[in-house]
Amino acid sequence: MSAKPISPSLLKDPLHLLSLGFGSGLSPIAPGTFGTLAAIPLYLLLVLADSEMVYIIACTSGLILGFYLCERTSRCLGVQDHPGIVWDEIIGFLITMLFITPSLTSILLGFILFRIFDILKPWPISVIDSRVKGGIGVMLDDVIAGAMALLCMQLIARFTGLVESTLNL
Repeated sequence: MSAKPISPSLLKDPLHLLSLGFGSGLSPIAPGTFGTLAAIPLYLLLVLADSEMVYIIACTSGLILGFYLCERTSRCLGVQDHPGIVWDEIIGFLITMLFITPSLTSILLGFILFRIFDILKPWPISVIDSRVKGGIGVMLDDVIAGAMALLCMQLIARFTGLVESTLNL
């Protein structure tokens, strides 16, 4: 999807700075991928807290804040879901990694799974993406992509041991 480039001056506004993924959304190619990469340091910082409750609260707060951030930046840019808005990718990746022990393998696998679901948009993601508008719509398809990737990560942890889950299923 080709969209009008975003002026870097927009990053001076802290709300746009967040919605544009700390500048990662300004990438002229694959801004969603770069936005997901920007989520990795946030994931590692949250894991350092060593508290699943802190992680869940951060994800929930980020989701709720994202409804507003994405709506505000969409209106400013005059585009419903500009590709440069990547806060949704950040929250989607954090959801993917919920209850997953950090390792190079888990981060790489979580990144790949989330990007697959986010790009291909299988049902029900495609329905949400086409029907739900505004900041909620921008966020919701990535939240569901993150939840689907999370389910895959938990299944991989349970049946292959390739990654480690903190859930005792």
